[in-house]
Amino acid sequence: MQQDVELVKDTKIDHGGNLAGASTRFPNAPKPWIDLSTGINPHAYPHSDIASTAFCRLPEPSALHLLKCEAAAVYGAPSSKEVAAAPGTQILLPLLVECAFGGSIPPGAKAAILSPTYAEHAHMARLAGFDLTETAQFEELFAADLALVVNPNNPDGRLIDRADLLRLATHMAAKGGLLVVDEAFMDVMPPEHSVAGDIGPGLAVLRSFGKFYGLAGLRLGFALAPAADVRRIEARLGPWAVSGPALQIATQALADRDWQSDMRKTLPADLRRLDDLLTTAGLDIVGGTSLFRLIRHSNASALYEQFGEAGILVRSFNERPKDLRFGLPSGEGWERLTNLLASKPYQQLAAAER
Repeated sequence: MQQDVELVKDTKIDHGGNLAGASTRFPNAPKPWIDLSTGINPHAYPHSDIASTAFCRLPEPSALHLLKCEAAAVYGAPSSKEVAAAPGTQILLPLLVECAFGGSIPPGAKAAILSPTYAEHAHMARLAGFDLTETAQFEELFAADLALVVNPNNPDGRLIDRADLLRLATHMAAKGGLLVVDEAFMDVMPPEHSVAGDIGPGLAVLRSFGKFYGLAGLRLGFALAPAADVRRIEARLGPWAVSGPALQIATQALADRDWQSDMRKTLPADLRRLDDLLTTAGLDIVGGTSLFRLIRHSNASALYEQFGEAGILVRSFNERPKDLRFGLPSGEGWERLTNLLASKPYQQLAAAER
């Protein structure tokens, strides 16, 4: 038991959105917090009231089927038979690996992750028993048995060409390996960049619901994979993996093409406003998507502290101390961010050793 506790303590990964932790670190920060530390859409989907039966009854199989049909249509999967739904994509990646490699990872099996990226994927690969390589070179993924690519990437927005991903998937299929493409932020990109319609031997795709629809607390994600793998995943998840409220809200949101179209116009407009603020304040934008921006500054650690003291939480990276990620503000967040970036203390700090 003590070893298990130590494992959890030693492998805990820092993520954005921890407002309780921010309040401990910055006890005098003004409230409410302006949380820019995640890449979640600040314009949450305005779902209808949740039926009381969604809480009182076990979810109906027909409701899950309808959700999977909408997900297949929106994401471009061949059919609902190639879609598995779960409480977040985090739980789905190990199940995809289990489908590809069986109950145990062969000794010496290699995993490679295109990095820097979302840290939980590397954590999963190590726990599964893979010999892990984190690389910035796409071609190095071809030597692995399991390859992982976040596309577009978090936190820098790097986008790998679809043809290159399909080339890697073909290579993986030929040697019995697996490429998993995490398309958590693909909803804000033109659909031709997605490989969701190309799933098959050697290729699976993860899609996150909460980021684009601004409902991360709903905890819903999808694995797009061959139908036989989906059946195995669903057998492991059991009959009620997705809650009744999540089924109702997500099915409505996925079916709402007008909202999706409008949001794909709203987010770029918000992004241009954020870009103007950051660049006017002397911050160098080095990447991102229309849900977040990555900046690089020699005084990033001090800037993080200054933002925190002002009640604005941004995302810092221990392993990359010059980087900060900014999500999109909303409401009073715009005013508070604007005022901070225009303040004399910020100007003095930002100007130092740029």
